Amino acid sequence: MKLKDFGGGFAPGSRHNRIFGIRLAMAPDIFTYKNPLPQTSTEGGVLAGKKVVIQPSMSARGWLTNAGSPALEGFVAIEDATVITRIRNAGASLVGSTLMSELGFGIYGDKGTQALCGGEADIALITDTMGEVRVAAATSGLFGFKPSYGIVSRFGLIGIVPSMECYGIMAKSPEDIITTMGVIIGKDENDFSMPDEDLPGFSMPGEPPGTKGVAGVIKECLVTLDDTEIKAFESLLAKIEEAGLIVQEVSLENFGLFQAVHNVIGSVEASSSAGKFDGVRYGHRTVSAKNWNEMYMNSRGESFGSLVKAYLFQGAYFQFENYTAFENACRIRRRLIRDTEKLFEHIDVLALPARRLHHDPARAGTVRETYDAFSLTLLANVTGYPSLQIPSLSPDSGADPGLQIISPRLSDARLLATGMSIIVHGAKKT
Repeated sequence: MKLKDFGGGFAPGSRHNRIFGIRLAMAPDIFTYKNPLPQTSTEGGVLAGKKVVIQPSMSARGWLTNAGSPALEGFVAIEDATVITRIRNAGASLVGSTLMSELGFGIYGDKGTQALCGGEADIALITDTMGEVRVAAATSGLFGFKPSYGIVSRFGLIGIVPSMECYGIMAKSPEDIITTMGVIIGKDENDFSMPDEDLPGFSMPGEPPGTKGVAGVIKECLVTLDDTEIKAFESLLAKIEEAGLIVQEVSLENFGLFQAVHNVIGSVEASSSAGKFDGVRYGHRTVSAKNWNEMYMNSRGESFGSLVKAYLFQGAYFQFENYTAFENACRIRRRLIRDTEKLFEHIDVLALPARRLHHDPARAGTVRETYDAFSLTLLANVTGYPSLQIPSLSPDSGADPGLQIISPRLSDARLLATGMSIIVHGAKKT
């Protein structure tokens, strides 16, 4: 893979940085890089006046782009990712890049929500690999949206699970999500993973009428919740019914397999993707090596934190010692997608909680703890479906598991319209 695929980069303070006049401004409490000149030169764009923060896994020219990992220590992008170019051209003010979990796996150490809640930004772009944007939003009373896989270019996005990760959008209002999606969606000749298909359009709706349709609640999901979580979720389902949707229980017999399938496939893709972090062209290189072989081994051994390293070990096991398990996981993934597609023959959206109340994703220190904390959001990543997290509409509701609605792939605009209807009509009843 070409260096260009990751935005390119030079080490801080290098000769190239002096030539390009790069200034690395740091704010370690929230930011890995704070833009000293966030104003935009594009006037009249649909995002004019909006402050946007990104993660250092998204290439922005001249910014530290380390993806939260020692493996990319000192890596500075020399060109913008496609999404960043589109955000700039739409008139947004790019404030900076926030601290993030290593290579976008989980939300341990992520500060995107703090940037929004603290008034630093109106919109945050967050890598969604296993539900990060939705879980992070649910923990902070924000809106989080994961689009359909393949409708937003991943060129310039550094990640480790390419078949399930994508840009996610977090904001205080759904209107900002809709506007941002209208900007970043679209084909890109630099991203060969994008299928050649018609993409959904986005426009700002007026006040939506009551939504008509059916919201399916997966009974195999409900049985995994405790009494507190069920009570909180039922209060959110009442808001769906007030918006005009009929709530109906549906069955997805193999719902529990989404976690295992994501874990096996994701870890194998991660193990393969991380092979490029070898300290040769960019990133961390060990100082304790007597020859090239030791340089490779020691650099890679020093390049990852314990959580990601454990994930890579899992992937290497399935890749080299138990490849049959990986093949079976791929087959089961196809079956899960087919079974979920069948549900949408009878319903319009799926409704799930966005997070488990008694699993703290920000403190998950093992692969198992991380997957347990994201068990309710994995469905959308495995299937590639769009998903919108809606915060509690009741100000005194107490614990908020979030409300996650999911619809078929490429139905993003309709899903966001449904979400707007739930919000508008739920707010009227509050």
